[in-house]
Amino acid sequence: MQSARKTRLKLKQHKPRNPLVAPALQRKAGSHRAARKTQRQDQQRALQRELARSGG
Repeated sequence: MQSARKTRLKLKQHKPRNPLVAPALQRKAGSHRAARKTQRQDQQRALQRELARSGG
C-alpha cells in the first residue's frame, strides 16, 4: 500500500543578482590613463633607444 503523502524538496532561494553588474564587468570600466607599469616600460624603451643612438 502506497502512502498518500508526497515528499517535497525545499531549496533555498538565493538573493537575485544585480542586473547592472554584468555589463559593467564586460566593459572593463576603469581609468582612461595608461597604467604606471606601461609608463615605466615606455620610459625604459625610450632610454634604451637613446643609449643605442648615442653608441652607449
